[in-house]
Amino acid sequence: MNEPTVNHTAIHKHRAALDHGLEYWPSLENGTPPALGDYRWTDELILSGWYMARTGRLPENGLEYRTGRSGGGFDCLDFKFLPPEEQLPGSTAVDLSMPLNRRGDGLPEPVARLPWYGGGMSYGSVSEQVMVSRARAAKAWGTFTCTGEGGYPPGLLPYKEVIITQVATGMFGVREETIQYAPIVEFKYAQGAKPGLGGHLLGDKTTNEVAKMRESVPWVSLFSPFPFHSVYSVEDHKKHVDWIKTVNPTALVSVKVSTPHDVDMVAVGSYYAGAHIIHLDGSYGGTGAAPEIAKKNIAMPIEFAIPKVHKYLESEGVRDQVTLIASGGVRTADDIAKAIALGADGCVIGTGDLIALGCTRCSNCERGRGCPFGLTTTDPELQLLVHPDWGAQRISNYYKALSTRLAQILRGLGLRSIAELRGRKDLLVYVGREDREAENR
Repeated sequence: MNEPTVNHTAIHKHRAALDHGLEYWPSLENGTPPALGDYRWTDELILSGWYMARTGRLPENGLEYRTGRSGGGFDCLDFKFLPPEEQLPGSTAVDLSMPLNRRGDGLPEPVARLPWYGGGMSYGSVSEQVMVSRARAAKAWGTFTCTGEGGYPPGLLPYKEVIITQVATGMFGVREETIQYAPIVEFKYAQGAKPGLGGHLLGDKTTNEVAKMRESVPWVSLFSPFPFHSVYSVEDHKKHVDWIKTVNPTALVSVKVSTPHDVDMVAVGSYYAGAHIIHLDGSYGGTGAAPEIAKKNIAMPIEFAIPKVHKYLESEGVRDQVTLIASGGVRTADDIAKAIALGADGCVIGTGDLIALGCTRCSNCERGRGCPFGLTTTDPELQLLVHPDWGAQRISNYYKALSTRLAQILRGLGLRSIAELRGRKDLLVYVGREDREAENR
Protein backbone atom coordinates (compact mmCIF):
# COMPACT_ATOMS: atom_id res chain seq x y z
CA MET A 1 0.00 0.00 0.00
CA ASN A 2 1.18 3.52 -0.74
CA GLU A 3 1.70 5.45 2.48
CA PRO A 4 1.66 9.25 2.09
CA THR A 5 2.49 11.54 4.97
CA VAL A 6 0.37 10.65 7.98
CA ASN A 7 -1.67 13.40 9.62
CA HIS A 8 -1.89 11.89 13.07
CA THR A 9 -3.94 14.81 14.42
CA ALA A 10 -6.69 14.34 11.82
CA ILE A 11 -6.79 10.60 12.44
CA HIS A 12 -7.04 11.08 16.20
CA LYS A 13 -9.86 13.60 15.79
CA HIS A 14 -11.75 11.26 13.47
CA ARG A 15 -11.61 8.30 15.85
CA ALA A 16 -12.36 10.47 18.87
CA ALA A 17 -15.42 11.85 17.06
CA LEU A 18 -16.89 8.37 16.71
CA ASP A 19 -16.46 7.70 20.42
CA HIS A 20 -17.61 11.19 21.38
CA GLY A 21 -20.79 10.72 19.41
CA LEU A 22 -21.60 7.66 21.49
CA GLU A 23 -20.88 9.50 24.72
CA TYR A 24 -22.97 12.49 23.65
CA TRP A 25 -26.00 10.26 23.08
CA PRO A 26 -25.76 7.91 26.08
CA SER A 27 -29.51 7.43 26.01
CA LEU A 28 -32.48 8.36 23.88
CA GLU A 29 -33.28 11.22 26.27
CA ASN A 30 -31.00 13.49 24.23
CA GLY A 31 -32.51 12.34 20.95
CA THR A 32 -30.43 11.13 18.04
CA PRO A 33 -28.30 13.27 15.72
CA PRO A 34 -30.07 15.03 12.84
CA ALA A 35 -29.41 14.04 9.21
CA LEU A 36 -28.03 10.63 10.12
CA GLY A 37 -29.29 7.58 8.23
CA ASP A 38 -32.66 6.91 6.64
CA TYR A 39 -35.71 4.74 7.28
CA ARG A 40 -33.83 1.55 6.43
CA TRP A 41 -30.48 2.34 8.04
CA THR A 42 -31.88 4.47 10.84
CA ASP A 43 -29.95 6.86 13.05
CA GLU A 44 -30.25 4.37 15.91
CA LEU A 45 -29.02 1.42 13.84
CA ILE A 46 -25.96 3.44 12.83
CA LEU A 47 -25.25 4.57 16.39
CA SER A 48 -25.74 1.05 17.70
CA GLY A 49 -23.34 -0.20 15.01
CA TRP A 50 -20.72 2.26 16.20
CA TYR A 51 -21.31 1.14 19.77
CA MET A 52 -20.92 -2.54 18.89
CA ALA A 53 -17.76 -1.78 16.90
CA ARG A 54 -16.29 0.08 19.84
CA THR A 55 -17.23 -2.34 22.61
CA GLY A 56 -18.08 -5.74 21.11
CA ARG A 57 -21.35 -5.65 23.06
CA LEU A 58 -25.00 -5.04 22.29
CA PRO A 59 -26.27 -1.59 23.29
CA GLU A 60 -27.72 -1.32 26.76
CA ASN A 61 -28.70 2.35 26.54
CA GLY A 62 -31.99 2.03 24.70
CA LEU A 63 -30.65 2.26 21.14
CA GLU A 64 -32.59 0.11 18.67
CA TYR A 65 -30.18 -2.43 17.17
CA ARG A 66 -32.62 -5.00 15.76
CA THR A 67 -34.87 -3.31 13.18
CA GLY A 68 -35.28 -0.16 11.15
CA ARG A 69 -38.35 1.91 10.32
CA SER A 70 -38.76 1.14 6.63
CA GLY A 71 -42.31 -0.16 6.99
CA GLY A 72 -41.47 -3.23 4.91
CA GLY A 73 -39.04 -6.09 4.36
CA PHE A 74 -37.33 -7.55 7.41
CA ASP A 75 -38.69 -4.68 9.51
CA CYS A 76 -42.16 -6.23 9.22
CA LEU A 77 -41.07 -9.64 10.48
CA ASP A 78 -40.49 -10.74 14.05
CA PHE A 79 -39.86 -14.02 15.85
CA LYS A 80 -42.27 -16.18 17.83
CA PHE A 81 -40.05 -16.58 20.84
CA LEU A 82 -40.81 -19.23 23.42
CA PRO A 83 -42.04 -18.18 26.87
CA PRO A 84 -39.02 -17.26 29.03
CA GLU A 85 -39.30 -20.43 31.10
CA GLU A 86 -39.06 -22.58 27.95
CA GLN A 87 -36.10 -20.80 26.37
CA LEU A 88 -32.63 -22.33 26.54
CA PRO A 89 -30.41 -21.00 29.35
CA GLY A 90 -28.01 -18.22 28.46
CA SER A 91 -25.09 -20.55 29.10
CA THR A 92 -26.23 -23.01 26.41
CA ALA A 93 -23.68 -23.31 23.61
CA VAL A 94 -25.04 -22.74 20.11
CA ASP A 95 -23.46 -23.62 16.77
CA LEU A 96 -23.32 -20.70 14.31
CA SER A 97 -21.17 -22.44 11.69
CA MET A 98 -22.04 -22.58 7.98
CA PRO A 99 -20.65 -25.25 5.59
CA LEU A 100 -19.79 -23.84 2.16
CA ASN A 101 -19.40 -27.04 0.12
CA ARG A 102 -22.30 -29.47 0.41
CA ARG A 103 -21.88 -31.20 -2.95
CA GLY A 104 -19.67 -34.05 -1.77
CA ASP A 105 -17.55 -33.64 -4.89
CA GLY A 106 -14.16 -34.28 -3.31
CA LEU A 107 -13.21 -30.59 -3.19
CA PRO A 108 -12.33 -28.83 0.08
CA GLU A 109 -15.21 -28.42 2.50
CA PRO A 110 -14.58 -25.11 4.28
CA VAL A 111 -16.87 -24.18 7.14
CA ALA A 112 -17.38 -20.54 8.11
CA ARG A 113 -17.60 -20.19 11.88
CA LEU A 114 -20.27 -17.53 11.38
CA PRO A 115 -23.38 -17.65 9.18
CA TRP A 116 -22.19 -14.66 7.16
CA TYR A 117 -19.18 -13.42 5.24
CA GLY A 118 -18.08 -10.10 3.79
CA GLY A 119 -19.61 -9.03 0.49
CA GLY A 120 -17.69 -7.76 -2.51
CA MET A 121 -16.39 -4.20 -2.23
CA SER A 122 -13.90 -3.54 -4.97
CA TYR A 123 -10.57 -1.75 -4.92
CA GLY A 124 -11.46 1.71 -6.14
CA SER A 125 -14.92 1.71 -4.64
CA VAL A 126 -13.27 1.34 -1.21
CA SER A 127 -9.67 1.80 -0.14
CA GLU A 128 -7.11 -0.95 0.24
CA GLN A 129 -6.99 -0.17 3.96
CA VAL A 130 -10.68 -1.01 4.26
CA MET A 131 -10.20 -4.24 2.30
CA VAL A 132 -7.33 -5.33 4.55
CA SER A 133 -9.33 -4.43 7.68
CA ARG A 134 -12.16 -6.67 6.49
CA ALA A 135 -9.75 -9.49 5.61
CA ARG A 136 -8.12 -9.42 9.05
CA ALA A 137 -11.49 -9.51 10.79
CA ALA A 138 -12.64 -12.39 8.58
CA LYS A 139 -9.51 -14.37 9.41
CA ALA A 140 -9.90 -13.71 13.13
CA TRP A 141 -13.49 -15.00 13.05
CA GLY A 142 -12.95 -17.93 10.70
CA THR A 143 -15.07 -16.60 7.89
CA PHE A 144 -14.44 -14.99 4.46
CA THR A 145 -14.56 -11.69 2.61
CA CYS A 146 -14.82 -10.88 -1.10
CA THR A 147 -12.61 -8.65 -3.25
CA GLY A 148 -15.39 -7.31 -5.44
CA GLU A 149 -14.62 -6.72 -9.09
CA GLY A 150 -11.67 -4.34 -8.79
CA GLY A 151 -8.81 -6.81 -8.59
CA TYR A 152 -6.67 -8.24 -5.82
CA PRO A 153 -4.52 -5.60 -4.06
CA PRO A 154 -1.19 -6.90 -2.71
CA GLY A 155 -2.19 -6.08 0.86
CA LEU A 156 -4.64 -9.01 0.75
CA LEU A 157 -2.03 -11.66 -0.01
CA PRO A 158 -1.26 -12.53 3.65
CA TYR A 159 -4.96 -13.38 4.08
CA LYS A 160 -5.56 -15.25 0.83
CA GLU A 161 -7.02 -18.29 2.61
CA VAL A 162 -10.09 -16.19 3.54
CA ILE A 163 -10.36 -14.11 0.35
CA ILE A 164 -13.10 -14.77 -2.18
CA THR A 165 -11.99 -13.36 -5.51
CA GLN A 166 -14.67 -12.06 -7.82
CA VAL A 167 -14.98 -12.37 -11.59
CA ALA A 168 -17.42 -9.77 -12.88
CA THR A 169 -18.60 -8.72 -16.30
CA GLY A 170 -15.92 -6.05 -16.78
CA MET A 171 -13.19 -8.64 -15.99
CA PHE A 172 -11.26 -5.90 -14.17
CA GLY A 173 -8.19 -7.22 -12.40
CA VAL A 174 -8.95 -10.86 -13.25
CA ARG A 175 -5.68 -12.81 -13.40
CA GLU A 176 -4.82 -16.48 -13.26
CA GLU A 177 -2.65 -16.07 -10.16
CA THR A 178 -5.44 -14.43 -8.14
CA ILE A 179 -7.85 -17.19 -9.15
CA GLN A 180 -5.23 -19.69 -8.04
CA TYR A 181 -4.91 -17.94 -4.66
CA ALA A 182 -8.61 -18.19 -3.95
CA PRO A 183 -10.43 -20.88 -1.94
CA ILE A 184 -13.66 -19.53 -3.48
CA VAL A 185 -14.23 -17.75 -6.80
CA GLU A 186 -17.39 -15.69 -7.18
CA PHE A 187 -19.00 -14.94 -10.53
CA LYS A 188 -20.99 -11.73 -10.33
CA TYR A 189 -23.67 -12.03 -12.96
CA ALA A 190 -25.77 -9.23 -11.51
CA GLN A 191 -26.03 -6.99 -8.45
CA GLY A 192 -29.37 -6.55 -6.74
CA ALA A 193 -28.90 -2.83 -6.16
CA LYS A 194 -28.18 -2.23 -9.86
CA PRO A 195 -29.79 -5.04 -11.87
CA GLY A 196 -29.78 -4.40 -15.59
CA LEU A 197 -27.34 -1.52 -15.16
CA GLY A 198 -23.95 -3.12 -14.53
CA GLY A 199 -21.22 -1.63 -12.37
CA HIS A 200 -19.60 1.76 -12.62
CA LEU A 201 -16.60 3.56 -11.12
CA LEU A 202 -16.42 7.25 -11.97
CA GLY A 203 -13.25 8.83 -13.24
CA ASP A 204 -12.25 10.79 -10.14
CA LYS A 205 -11.89 7.50 -8.21
CA THR A 206 -9.84 5.80 -10.96
CA THR A 207 -6.44 6.86 -9.66
CA ASN A 208 -3.15 5.66 -11.11
CA GLU A 209 -3.04 2.76 -8.63
CA VAL A 210 -6.65 1.78 -9.26
CA ALA A 211 -6.18 1.97 -13.03
CA LYS A 212 -3.05 -0.15 -12.80
CA MET A 213 -4.90 -2.83 -10.83
CA ARG A 214 -7.85 -2.75 -13.22
CA GLU A 215 -5.62 -2.51 -16.32
CA SER A 216 -7.37 0.64 -17.48
CA VAL A 217 -6.67 4.34 -18.09
CA PRO A 218 -6.31 6.66 -15.07
CA TRP A 219 -9.07 9.22 -14.40
CA VAL A 220 -11.43 7.64 -16.93
CA SER A 221 -14.79 6.25 -15.77
CA LEU A 222 -15.11 2.46 -15.87
CA PHE A 223 -18.33 0.63 -16.66
CA SER A 224 -19.04 -3.07 -16.35
CA PRO A 225 -21.69 -4.31 -18.77
CA PHE A 226 -24.83 -5.82 -17.29
CA PRO A 227 -24.34 -9.31 -18.77
CA PHE A 228 -21.34 -11.47 -19.47
CA HIS A 229 -21.52 -11.33 -23.24
CA SER A 230 -20.25 -14.90 -23.32
CA VAL A 231 -23.08 -16.26 -21.15
CA TYR A 232 -26.64 -16.58 -22.41
CA SER A 233 -27.55 -20.07 -21.20
CA VAL A 234 -26.87 -22.58 -18.47
CA GLU A 235 -24.49 -24.31 -20.88
CA ASP A 236 -22.51 -21.08 -21.27
CA HIS A 237 -22.53 -20.67 -17.51
CA LYS A 238 -21.09 -24.18 -17.10
CA LYS A 239 -18.20 -23.19 -19.38
CA HIS A 240 -17.40 -20.41 -16.92
CA VAL A 241 -17.44 -22.86 -14.01
CA ASP A 242 -15.25 -25.30 -15.96
CA TRP A 243 -12.79 -22.49 -16.71
CA ILE A 244 -12.34 -21.81 -12.98
CA LYS A 245 -11.95 -25.52 -12.25
CA THR A 246 -9.23 -25.70 -14.91
CA VAL A 247 -7.31 -22.73 -13.51
CA ASN A 248 -7.81 -23.72 -9.87
CA PRO A 249 -9.07 -27.31 -9.46
CA THR A 250 -9.63 -26.93 -5.69
CA ALA A 251 -11.62 -23.68 -5.75
CA LEU A 252 -15.29 -23.60 -4.87
CA VAL A 253 -17.56 -21.60 -7.16
CA SER A 254 -20.07 -19.04 -5.97
CA VAL A 255 -22.62 -17.47 -8.30
CA LYS A 256 -24.00 -14.03 -7.43
CA VAL A 257 -27.25 -13.12 -9.12
CA SER A 258 -29.94 -10.50 -8.67
CA THR A 259 -33.55 -11.45 -8.06
CA PRO A 260 -35.70 -11.43 -11.21
CA HIS A 261 -39.07 -13.21 -11.19
CA ASP A 262 -37.47 -16.44 -12.44
CA VAL A 263 -34.59 -16.40 -9.94
CA ASP A 264 -35.58 -19.90 -8.80
CA MET A 265 -34.86 -21.26 -12.28
CA VAL A 266 -31.57 -19.36 -12.35
CA ALA A 267 -30.55 -20.91 -9.03
CA VAL A 268 -31.30 -24.46 -10.13
CA GLY A 269 -29.44 -23.88 -13.38
CA SER A 270 -26.41 -22.67 -11.42
CA TYR A 271 -26.49 -25.77 -9.27
CA TYR A 272 -26.49 -28.06 -12.31
CA ALA A 273 -23.68 -26.00 -13.83
CA GLY A 274 -21.55 -26.94 -10.83
CA ALA A 275 -21.91 -24.04 -8.38
CA HIS A 276 -21.32 -24.67 -4.69
CA ILE A 277 -22.77 -21.38 -3.44
CA ILE A 278 -25.76 -19.52 -4.85
CA HIS A 279 -25.70 -15.91 -3.71
CA LEU A 280 -29.01 -14.06 -4.05
CA ASP A 281 -28.53 -10.29 -4.04
CA GLY A 282 -31.79 -8.46 -3.53
CA SER A 283 -32.74 -4.83 -3.93
CA TYR A 284 -31.81 -2.29 -1.24
CA GLY A 285 -28.24 -3.50 -1.09
CA GLY A 286 -25.17 -1.58 -2.15
CA THR A 287 -23.49 1.51 -0.81
CA GLY A 288 -24.47 5.10 -1.52
CA ALA A 289 -23.18 4.61 -5.06
CA ALA A 290 -26.24 2.57 -6.03
CA PRO A 291 -28.99 4.62 -7.72
CA GLU A 292 -32.12 4.99 -5.61
CA ILE A 293 -34.39 4.50 -8.64
CA ALA A 294 -32.82 1.08 -9.23
CA LYS A 295 -32.88 -0.03 -5.60
CA LYS A 296 -36.54 0.89 -5.19
CA ASN A 297 -38.00 -0.19 -8.52
CA ILE A 298 -35.99 -3.08 -9.98
CA ALA A 299 -35.58 -6.69 -8.80
CA MET A 300 -37.42 -8.69 -6.17
CA PRO A 301 -36.97 -7.85 -2.48
CA ILE A 302 -34.73 -10.44 -0.88
CA GLU A 303 -37.39 -11.56 1.62
CA PHE A 304 -39.50 -12.78 -1.32
CA ALA A 305 -36.63 -14.32 -3.28
CA ILE A 306 -35.22 -16.48 -0.49
CA PRO A 307 -38.28 -18.71 0.15
CA LYS A 308 -39.01 -18.91 -3.58
CA VAL A 309 -35.54 -20.29 -4.31
CA HIS A 310 -35.42 -22.45 -1.18
CA LYS A 311 -38.71 -24.12 -2.07
CA TYR A 312 -37.72 -24.75 -5.68
CA LEU A 313 -34.37 -26.26 -4.72
CA GLU A 314 -36.24 -28.56 -2.34
CA SER A 315 -38.64 -29.60 -5.08
CA GLU A 316 -35.65 -30.47 -7.28
CA GLY A 317 -34.18 -32.59 -4.48
CA VAL A 318 -30.92 -30.62 -4.35
CA ARG A 319 -31.46 -28.19 -1.48
CA ASP A 320 -28.98 -29.91 0.84
CA GLN A 321 -26.32 -30.02 -1.87
CA VAL A 322 -25.90 -26.26 -2.24
CA THR A 323 -25.30 -23.31 0.09
CA LEU A 324 -27.82 -20.50 -0.34
CA ILE A 325 -26.55 -17.05 0.64
CA ALA A 326 -28.63 -13.88 0.84
CA SER A 327 -27.73 -10.20 0.69
CA GLY A 328 -29.33 -6.90 -0.15
CA GLY A 329 -30.47 -4.86 2.83
CA VAL A 330 -29.19 -7.25 5.51
CA ARG A 331 -28.25 -4.92 8.36
CA THR A 332 -28.52 -6.67 11.72
CA ALA A 333 -28.24 -10.03 13.44
CA ASP A 334 -32.03 -10.15 13.45
CA ASP A 335 -32.03 -9.67 9.67
CA ILE A 336 -29.57 -12.54 9.29
CA ALA A 337 -31.74 -14.82 11.43
CA LYS A 338 -34.89 -13.83 9.51
CA ALA A 339 -33.20 -14.56 6.16
CA ILE A 340 -32.18 -17.99 7.42
CA ALA A 341 -35.66 -18.69 8.76
CA LEU A 342 -36.99 -17.88 5.28
CA GLY A 343 -34.70 -20.51 3.75
CA ALA A 344 -31.15 -19.19 3.37
CA ASP A 345 -28.11 -20.87 4.90
CA GLY A 346 -26.44 -17.57 5.67
CA CYS A 347 -25.94 -14.00 4.57
CA VAL A 348 -23.45 -11.55 3.14
CA ILE A 349 -22.71 -8.30 4.98
CA GLY A 350 -21.34 -5.24 3.22
CA THR A 351 -22.61 -1.92 4.49
CA GLY A 352 -22.54 -3.20 8.08
CA ASP A 353 -18.75 -3.44 7.91
CA LEU A 354 -18.57 0.18 6.77
CA ILE A 355 -20.94 1.27 9.55
CA ALA A 356 -18.53 -0.35 12.00
CA LEU A 357 -15.77 1.84 10.54
CA GLY A 358 -17.76 5.05 10.95
CA CYS A 359 -20.01 5.30 7.88
CA THR A 360 -22.92 7.72 8.33
CA ARG A 361 -24.73 6.79 5.08
CA CYS A 362 -24.08 10.25 3.60
CA SER A 363 -24.19 8.74 0.06
CA ASN A 364 -21.07 10.47 -1.27
CA CYS A 365 -19.46 7.14 -2.17
CA GLU A 366 -18.92 7.85 -5.86
CA ARG A 367 -16.68 10.88 -5.42
CA GLY A 368 -12.93 10.49 -4.99
CA ARG A 369 -12.82 12.75 -1.92
CA GLY A 370 -16.50 12.38 -1.16
CA CYS A 371 -16.19 10.04 1.83
CA PRO A 372 -15.04 12.08 4.84
CA PHE A 373 -14.30 8.93 6.83
CA GLY A 374 -11.73 7.39 4.49
CA LEU A 375 -13.91 4.42 3.51
CA THR A 376 -15.27 4.68 -0.02
CA THR A 377 -12.42 6.83 -1.26
CA THR A 378 -9.25 6.55 -3.30
CA ASP A 379 -7.78 9.77 -1.95
CA PRO A 380 -4.31 8.92 -0.56
CA GLU A 381 -4.71 11.10 2.55
CA LEU A 382 -8.31 10.24 3.44
CA GLN A 383 -7.51 6.51 3.17
CA LEU A 384 -5.20 6.85 6.16
CA LEU A 385 -8.13 7.56 8.46
CA VAL A 386 -8.60 3.76 8.48
CA HIS A 387 -5.52 1.94 9.71
CA PRO A 388 -5.97 -1.82 9.20
CA ASP A 389 -5.19 -2.56 12.86
CA TRP A 390 -7.91 -0.17 14.03
CA GLY A 391 -10.33 -1.18 11.29
CA ALA A 392 -9.93 -4.90 11.88
CA GLN A 393 -10.55 -4.48 15.60
CA ARG A 394 -13.74 -2.51 15.06
CA ILE A 395 -15.16 -4.99 12.54
CA SER A 396 -14.15 -7.87 14.80
CA ASN A 397 -15.95 -6.23 17.74
CA TYR A 398 -18.98 -5.73 15.51
CA TYR A 399 -18.98 -9.41 14.54
CA LYS A 400 -18.75 -10.37 18.21
CA ALA A 401 -21.87 -8.36 19.02
CA LEU A 402 -23.77 -9.80 16.04
CA SER A 403 -22.88 -13.35 17.09
CA THR A 404 -24.04 -12.58 20.64
CA ARG A 405 -27.42 -11.46 19.35
CA LEU A 406 -27.74 -14.46 17.03
CA ALA A 407 -27.08 -16.78 19.95
CA GLN A 408 -29.79 -14.98 21.95
CA ILE A 409 -32.28 -15.47 19.12
CA LEU A 410 -31.52 -19.19 18.81
CA ARG A 411 -31.85 -19.77 22.56
CA GLY A 412 -35.10 -17.80 22.57
CA LEU A 413 -36.44 -20.16 19.89
CA GLY A 414 -35.17 -23.29 21.65
CA LEU A 415 -32.60 -24.07 18.93
CA ARG A 416 -29.00 -25.18 19.41
CA SER A 417 -27.64 -24.43 15.92
CA ILE A 418 -28.20 -21.95 13.14
CA ALA A 419 -28.77 -24.87 10.76
CA GLU A 420 -31.94 -25.78 12.73
CA LEU A 421 -33.36 -22.34 11.90
CA ARG A 422 -33.14 -22.76 8.11
CA GLY A 423 -36.54 -22.66 6.45
CA ARG A 424 -38.46 -22.31 9.72
CA LYS A 425 -40.98 -19.79 8.46
CA ASP A 426 -43.30 -21.04 11.21
CA LEU A 427 -41.07 -19.22 13.69
CA LEU A 428 -41.74 -15.87 12.02
CA VAL A 429 -44.70 -13.56 12.44
CA TYR A 430 -45.70 -10.59 10.30
CA VAL A 431 -45.71 -7.32 12.19
CA GLY A 432 -47.19 -4.44 10.20
CA ARG A 433 -46.16 -0.84 10.62
CA GLU A 434 -49.14 -0.11 12.86
CA ASP A 435 -48.34 -3.09 15.08
CA ARG A 436 -44.70 -2.05 15.36
CA GLU A 437 -45.61 1.52 16.29
CA ALA A 438 -48.08 0.31 18.91
CA GLU A 439 -45.46 -2.04 20.33
CA ASN A 440 -42.95 0.81 20.69
CA ARG A 441 -45.36 3.17 22.49
